[in-house]
This record gives sequence, structure tokens and C-alpha cells, in this order.
Amino acid sequence: MTLAELLPSIGCATEPVLEDGLWPDGTHLAGQDLVIGGLPATQLAARFGTPCQVLDERTVRGRAQAFRAALPQAEVVFAGKSLPCPEVYRWMAQEGLSLDVSSAGELALAKAAGFPAQRIIMHGNVKTAEDLKAALEYGVSRIVVDSLDEIAQLGALATHGQEVMIRVTPGVDAHTHAKIATGVEDQKFGFSLASGAALEAILRVVEQPSLKLVGLHCHIGSQVRHVASYEETVRRMVGLIASCGTRIEQLDLGGGFCAPYLQGDEDFDLAGFAHRITGALNYECALHRVPPPRVLIEPGRSIVANAGVTLYRVCAVKASARTFVAVDGGMSDNPRPALYGAKYAVRLVGRGGKPKPVTVVGRHCEAGDVLAEDVPLPEDVHAGDLLAVPATGAYHHALASNYNQVCRPPIIAVNDGVARPIVRRETEEDLLRRYL
Repeated sequence: MTLAELLPSIGCATEPVLEDGLWPDGTHLAGQDLVIGGLPATQLAARFGTPCQVLDERTVRGRAQAFRAALPQAEVVFAGKSLPCPEVYRWMAQEGLSLDVSSAGELALAKAAGFPAQRIIMHGNVKTAEDLKAALEYGVSRIVVDSLDEIAQLGALATHGQEVMIRVTPGVDAHTHAKIATGVEDQKFGFSLASGAALEAILRVVEQPSLKLVGLHCHIGSQVRHVASYEETVRRMVGLIASCGTRIEQLDLGGGFCAPYLQGDEDFDLAGFAHRITGALNYECALHRVPPPRVLIEPGRSIVANAGVTLYRVCAVKASARTFVAVDGGMSDNPRPALYGAKYAVRLVGRGGKPKPVTVVGRHCEAGDVLAEDVPLPEDVHAGDLLAVPATGAYHHALASNYNQVCRPPIIAVNDGVARPIVRRETEEDLLRRYL
């Protein structure tokens, strides 16, 4: 059973949608208009302008509920970096999730949201002294250490039994894009299991009187589709637990669960994951004669990606060897195609027409500023048309920039016919405030 299939059983919308799984729950067509969260996209664009990131609250909450329902004994930790926003963090707190942050800045957003410190985990491959001090001052429950230098620094800064987890590189290939594969050897994250560095890190933490080792952490990559990769991770991590000579109470398997971006992409098999991971953990722990640790997982993209839709206005159309449709946003609000070759679907809103393949490009001074290639749009697409791009809830706001000094778009939360900004549109006055 997929994540989308689990949603009706916990009270989420089951209205017909467009391309399967790409759009927020309940999104549908009313004539040629696209209705998101009970509101026409044309109305949202007219009211809030473009580019505009629309986020369906019910979909976000429904995905969070699905993870908790599938793994009731696990701690579900929202990956805050996927959509750093105080209001979204409040939704996660209300749904009973914990939160991971990777910097003092993300922690500041969590504090602004009133997120309980005892449900916050800080990790990241580099945490500055300011990051660590902010975490200690707020009293975050656990800090995931990622280097021997960090263990020593945190040990010197902490004044009591600060709970820590050790990030381990398990050497598991998640069969994803090389730039988002984090569990293999020879990359910057964690302590290598194969080299013995992970065992050395455990000894270093145990030696620090101000630190308390409570668990191990790992992350094998993003857009992971195969549950077998997580099963192999469990086997290797339990082997480490059995050999480390100290009690490990928690095992964080990270996140990286895939989300669909194109028609035909598979949704993540959440029910299968829950069943197989629980079975693998119990079997391996019995085999090695160690108590099963409590499992933590860190969904981010799989909660928010398909809750988001970005609206753009067409500014120009150029026909040469191929047709370029240029919009009023681009790589400043979505750098993922340039970074990872990410693919997106695009729909023209408000009218139809005979389709032809076009390339949708942004407004920035880079040849690589391409949002989507060979997507079908009406052959008479023209300036002023409204385009909608689904699956833009994760790592869009988080990765947005001011390249060419273009202001970042707002995030508009929609829910049952009500729309409200939760991140306002950036202005030129905002840009100028940083210059002296």
C-alpha cells in the first residue's frame, strides 16, 4: 500500500485528482481552471501575484498523519530543511511529529513556532560553535555529531549530560542521483562503518563526561524508492550496535523517501516499509542478542513535496529549433533542475488547446535556467498565460536565492477555500536592507 492509498483510512480527501499523486489531495479541474485547496488557481494568481508557491495544508497534515499511523511505535521527525517555515513547523508540532534542524537559523524558526525543545534534533555535517551554542541554550533533546572535532567541541561546551547520536555512514547504495546519495563511502557525511571510524566515534562520545550517547543516526540518500536499501541499512546498523559494547536506545534511519514528480512515478510504499523494517529490526536484534532500539525516521519531501504547486505567468515565447516558453520565475525559486537534473510536469491553467512539446525556461542570465523540457502545452501558448507546476513543496523555498536580485516568491497556504500567506513576497526594500 502506498502513502497516497493510506490517506483515506485516516480521514483525508479522496476527491479525483489530475495526474496520479502529483497534485495536492483534492485538486481538480473546474472547466479549464485548476482548483487547489478549494480555490481556483486563476484567483490565487490574481490575488497574490506570480510567481507564487501554493501549499495545501490538509495534504501536509494528511501525509504527517499517514507516517504516524504506519509506524505508531516510531518517532516521526519532520526534516525541517525541506520546507523551513514557522507555520509548517507548527502544523508538524500539532500532528505530534518531532523536528530536525541543521543550523541556528532553522532552530530560530522552530523557536518562533514555539516548537518544543524536547522534540527537536539538531544535525548536519558541519555545526558551527554558534549552532551548537544555540542548540544547548534552547535545550534541544539530541544533537547528532558528525566529526571527532565536533565531539570534542560539543563536549567542551555542554555542561551536563547532553544527549547525542552519532551519524554513521553505513556504506549502502540507495540507487539515487549521485548528488543526493549520502550513505555511501567517500563523501562528507558521518563516520564510516567500514573503516572503523564509527566505533572510534562511539568511544570518543562515551569518554566525554558532559555527553550521553543515546543512539545512532544514518541517512542513505534522497528520492529512495527501494525498501530493500533500508533493510540492508538496518542489518548493518544492528551489527554495529551489537559490536559497540554500549547500550544503544535509539536508531534513526533518516528519511529520503521518494515523492512522485512526473506521471508514472511510483509513490513510496510506506506500509511495505513499515512492515519490512520492523521485521528486519526484530530479526537482526534477536540474531545479535541486543534489545531492539526505538526507531526514528525523518520524512520531509514525502510530506510536503506534493502539497505544493508553483504558479508562473508566461512572459515571452520564442520559436526556433524548439519553442521556449519563458516565465517570471526560474532557478531563483527552483534550482533543482540545474542542480540535479530534476524533472517536472507543467500545466497551462484557464484554457485548453492542441498540445505541442515546449521547453519552459526562467528569467535568469544562465543557459541552465530551464524548469522543464519537452512538456506538452497548447501550441498557441502566449505571454500572459498561467502555468502550474506540481510537486514543488519541498526544497523550493529552502533553496531559493536572489540571483539577478530577483525577489523570492511568497508561500500561500490554502485549506478548504481559505488562502493566507505564511511567507510574504520579498520586496526590493528587503534586498536593500543588507547593503551598507
